[in-house]
Amino acid sequence: MPRPELYPVKKVVGFDQTMIDAVEKWRSKQRPVPNLPEAIRRLVELSLQSSEPLRAPSKKAAARASKMAGEEIDRLSQQSATPEEREIRKRRLLKGPKEFRDIRGRPKAKG
Repeated sequence: MPRPELYPVKKVVGFDQTMIDAVEKWRSKQRPVPNLPEAIRRLVELSLQSSEPLRAPSKKAAARASKMAGEEIDRLSQQSATPEEREIRKRRLLKGPKEFRDIRGRPKAKG
């Protein structure tokens, strides 16, 4: 009778060379040195154990970030532009691209 497969679910995942190099570096420091698939499984497991669910920033934090961004935009803005033009540019930068404004803040679809 054949032995049951330890990892029956297989997934194909792509990596760039930088990421593979980082995995190889981590793998070489482990004792005993795991093979590449085992190293990737361990790294995923470690990441899942240490991660906390992401939460949306509070309205207060979002307002503070927007204020700080506005101050930095004022500091870096082109002084030769008229005050009206600087305000238009600042508003455009703070609000983001028009194409994305309507999707911001929507709950993500499940599934």
